[in-house]
Amino acid sequence: MNKEVSLTIDGQSISVPEGTTVLEAALDSGIYIPHLCYHPDLEPVGVCRVCMVEIGGRMTISCKTPVQDGMKVITDSPAINRVRKTAVELLLANYHRDCATCDKNSVCELQRVARYVGVDPEDLDHLRPPDSSKGIDTSNPFFDRDLDKCILCGICVRTCREITGVSVIDFINRGYKTTIGTFEDQPLKESPCGSCGECVVRCPVGALTPKEQEEPSREVLTTCSYCGCGCGIYLGVRGDRVVSARGDIDNPASLGRLCVKGRYGYGFVNSEDRLTKPLIKKNGEFEEVSWDEALEYTASRLSEHKGDETAVLSSAKCTNEENYIIQKFTRAVMETNNVDHCARL
Repeated sequence: MNKEVSLTIDGQSISVPEGTTVLEAALDSGIYIPHLCYHPDLEPVGVCRVCMVEIGGRMTISCKTPVQDGMKVITDSPAINRVRKTAVELLLANYHRDCATCDKNSVCELQRVARYVGVDPEDLDHLRPPDSSKGIDTSNPFFDRDLDKCILCGICVRTCREITGVSVIDFINRGYKTTIGTFEDQPLKESPCGSCGECVVRCPVGALTPKEQEEPSREVLTTCSYCGCGCGIYLGVRGDRVVSARGDIDNPASLGRLCVKGRYGYGFVNSEDRLTKPLIKKNGEFEEVSWDEALEYTASRLSEHKGDETAVLSSAKCTNEENYIIQKFTRAVMETNNVDHCARL
């Protein structure tokens, strides 16, 4: 266990584990330091320069500065605010200008930081370059990429490299033409992108947004049904419909991460064709029956057959324990080795 380090931030005495950064110490203590390129799941890089603080009379970025015993940190001063405001103004000068129509409006981290540092829209006019729209990449079936709203924080790049290990995207070009792109700047659909959406959920602005999204009225903690990994998800519910899914960061199997199926594949739940009651064919037609009747009927039919005249097909949506029981039942009860798994078909 790391030893505790004592320091003061804006006159408040706090203690945090050794190795904690100044930004982490402040945020964990309820002290807001504006930031854009920092994300708790990723290694800090310090590219946005918005998290500047003053330590010992010198300004430094807080996201990469480890705490030390007796350290005195100042997070707000006229000099600090000038640096932050200039950095944010330069970002906004090249940014998409109509926030009212953006999917991230009111939950955009850039909006929050701009309000905090006091950016005046009139001050941006002399910084704005000629309009040079980069367009929107809509090729991905699950989310859109709008480079006019990108602030080059690099969170998506680091997410793809550090969390998914795929490295589909990176910084391309140089100078004012720098942007985020795939190999040879191909559309996402033409790249090896697996559409997991990890970059989308971490994007602090409106550069990456789901194609279909509704605000849920409540969330339900459950387990993803697509495979046996046991990933934890929060399903967003609106009325009687599932409208969103996000990872449960406290789940030991997934740590909040999801694949494309877990994040975007919940639409089947709302399907009108989905069976909600068991069916038994009677007189050539399927009829709805109770679960007790269905189970009794299934057991009676299975008891009529044994050995190689039977075969059992398991499901990838079952847990490992359930699949073990199925194969045990097939071999010990049905007395056959004719058991297979849909994931192999």
